[in-house]
Amino acid sequence: MKFKALHAGLLAGLIAIGSPAFATDLVQAYRDALRQDAQLASARSQLSAARSRVPLARAGLLPNVNASASVNRQLVDTNIGPSQDFNSQSYVVAASLPLYRPQNWESFEQSKLSEKISEAQYAQAEQDLMLRVAQAYFDVLGAQDNLTTIRAQKRAISEQLASAKRNFEVGTATVTDQQEAQSRFDLTVAQELAIENDLDVKRATLALLVGKPIGTLYTLRSKVKLEGPQPAAENDWTENARQNSFYVQQALIGSELANREIARQRLANRPTLDLVAQLAHSVNPSASAMGINSNSGLIGVQLAMPLYTGGAIQARIGEAVANHEKALSDLEVARRSAEQAARQTFYGVRSGLAQVTALEAAERSSQLSLDSNLLGYQVGVRINIDVLNAQQQLFSTRRDLAKARYDVLVNGLRLESTAGTLSEEDLAKVAALLVAAPN
Repeated sequence: MKFKALHAGLLAGLIAIGSPAFATDLVQAYRDALRQDAQLASARSQLSAARSRVPLARAGLLPNVNASASVNRQLVDTNIGPSQDFNSQSYVVAASLPLYRPQNWESFEQSKLSEKISEAQYAQAEQDLMLRVAQAYFDVLGAQDNLTTIRAQKRAISEQLASAKRNFEVGTATVTDQQEAQSRFDLTVAQELAIENDLDVKRATLALLVGKPIGTLYTLRSKVKLEGPQPAAENDWTENARQNSFYVQQALIGSELANREIARQRLANRPTLDLVAQLAHSVNPSASAMGINSNSGLIGVQLAMPLYTGGAIQARIGEAVANHEKALSDLEVARRSAEQAARQTFYGVRSGLAQVTALEAAERSSQLSLDSNLLGYQVGVRINIDVLNAQQQLFSTRRDLAKARYDVLVNGLRLESTAGTLSEEDLAKVAALLVAAPN
């Protein structure tokens, strides 16, 4: 997601400053996860295996040289002479060079397509890791905000409880005010324990991703201004997703691979032509006193032509055609899924921005409401429960506002991912909106 409010110079300056040793930066968390994430390591190994298949397929187009040797014990017994018992030896070097093997060329081209599919899968795995780290990072920040909110609410309720007790003792408040404040305080303590546990779980999830304990996280600027996605038109994002999503790219290359498999199977009806050469040396003692030693060599061409295979070639062609039709259907499914994901995420970002604007206004209104209720409570026109409700409303609004901002940032990254354009630079732009938490 392109945040217009973020100037490139500011981003460069923030990155150059670096991260305090005690804090875990969003970009650094991603880089740590790159080194140890098991899912990404699996995709990396798959890519390495796919790259190894390219020279393997190329070998079918290159010369093939083999050497063999044999030593045999032979016993010869005839009616015209004495029996012979001797060792025979032979040594052979044979070479062949494909001159016309069109199936091997297709296999070579297919191996390069398979490599491209694995590259797209690896790129998608990198984007998925980036989203997982960002989501886990902001989940921790959200849990921290929840804990800060509940503790602030707990302090406020504690003050109101103490005030209600004092007022009840002097007769200016009812026992209901005191009991209500006590009830709210006890409930807040229980909620605080649950939120502390949730924060521990989310921190453990992020630590598992980065492969080490996490320190203090950077927090979102309090007055941050979030802008909408660029380009601002929904159709631009859906079209980009249909064309550039890594899932679509995998399906597109897969359909081309399936089409080449049809051609490869049809070429099985073609003849093959190889250039062959051989050198041989044999030692074969016989009835003669001197024995027989021989050297021989040959060079020529070898033609092979399938005449009848029991219908196997036609069956393989039919199978390849069906697989190609399936691949084309899978491609359309991938395009529609990418388009729908882009549309939903785009709406999510736009809706989230509207929610942020509404919650910012609600925060201002809730603050004014709390101030009015505090003043009314002091002059006796408001009761304790009014103040407690106003406080809870303000704290809840601030928590919801922070979560809405986090959701906009994560959905912005996810929107970039649907179009296949998410990169570490985008993550760095989001990280630049965060600041080191105060000690």
